[in-house]
Amino acid sequence: MKCKSLNGRIPLLAAVVLGFAAGGALAQTPPVNAAAELDGTSWQLVQFQGGDDTILIPDDKSKYTITFDFNGRLNVRFDCNRGRGSWESSGPNQLRFGLLAITRAACPPGSLHDHIVKHWEFVRSYTITDGHLFLSLMADGGIYEFEPD
Repeated sequence: MKCKSLNGRIPLLAAVVLGFAAGGALAQTPPVNAAAELDGTSWQLVQFQGGDDTILIPDDKSKYTITFDFNGRLNVRFDCNRGRGSWESSGPNQLRFGLLAITRAACPPGSLHDHIVKHWEFVRSYTITDGHLFLSLMADGGIYEFEPD
């Protein structure tokens, strides 16, 4: 069966159908959550290693936690502050955090609160190795290491 065209063009409906069949529109839609292994997990900070090999270790791991909920939401505790935000993964080992709504109490000297909040938007990927979660910053800015909470 031959498709009739108008002025030498394929009718719009046929073009749309062909586009979907070729995967054009569907292939560009990222998975809602490609990091299902993070769903429902909770982690506490072990250390931060900067791109310049600086190592920062929290005075108390349990004061720095991240809990990934199943619905793309998360809860954090960064020393004396608590917050809520969102997370998404568009592919294997990819991770992006959304805006973080967090309390702004003044934490004591030596706190890693400001350090973590400053880096929050620059997390781009993760890996789980030997039961630890590693969050990597863009441009080799550093890696946060967490262990199960």
